[in-house]
Amino acid sequence: MAEATLTVSSRNYSSWSLRGWLLCRMAELDIAVEVLGGGDAASRAELLHLSPSFLVPRLTHGPVRVWDVLAIAQYLIEWRPEAGLVPSDIVKRAWCRSIAGEMHGGFMNLRSALPMNLRARYTDFRLWGGAQSDIARILEIWEEALAASGGPFLFGPTPTIADAMYAPVCTRFVTYNVDLPRRCAAYRDHIMAWPLMQEWIAEAEAEPDEIEELDMEF
Repeated sequence: MAEATLTVSSRNYSSWSLRGWLLCRMAELDIAVEVLGGGDAASRAELLHLSPSFLVPRLTHGPVRVWDVLAIAQYLIEWRPEAGLVPSDIVKRAWCRSIAGEMHGGFMNLRSALPMNLRARYTDFRLWGGAQSDIARILEIWEEALAASGGPFLFGPTPTIADAMYAPVCTRFVTYNVDLPRRCAAYRDHIMAWPLMQEWIAEAEAEPDEIEELDMEF
């Protein structure tokens, strides 16, 4: 029996579910994944970008229940500090938390214009100004972190909470064929080839498509 349960919505569409799952796996927490059906109201509200407060992913670990991605990250950092979810250096740790928080609370134009859809591919997708500004800021974050750390993850050879937070952005850049500078493209490709990402993507490809309204987004 698994040590904990992570409740998620769609693997194909839900960037927040992906982030929570990556964090749990990076912390080596033994989890059973519970997937909400497309008919669940909370799940559909999240997937259609209608919910102001995401209640999934939700981690249940003994008496602990956590339902915000950054709260899940903080819990896992405290529960298993040896997992290295944040850098050991205090300066880098503050930087890592800052860019993770920026992803958590920002980039709404990108989220609206380029919803996560792992199964889709658009070769000539038109980006509007607000999304372009968000992309420029994300690339600035990546370039600065990778230049300082040497990669291949944002803070060096092992993934941190920052990589979990930006992993769904990498999928969006693939889905919508967003042109990236060399270092950022290499980071995107490294994240997409990450075994944990490949495992999630395989599950997403096998997932039934129940959220037809998402076609209206494109």
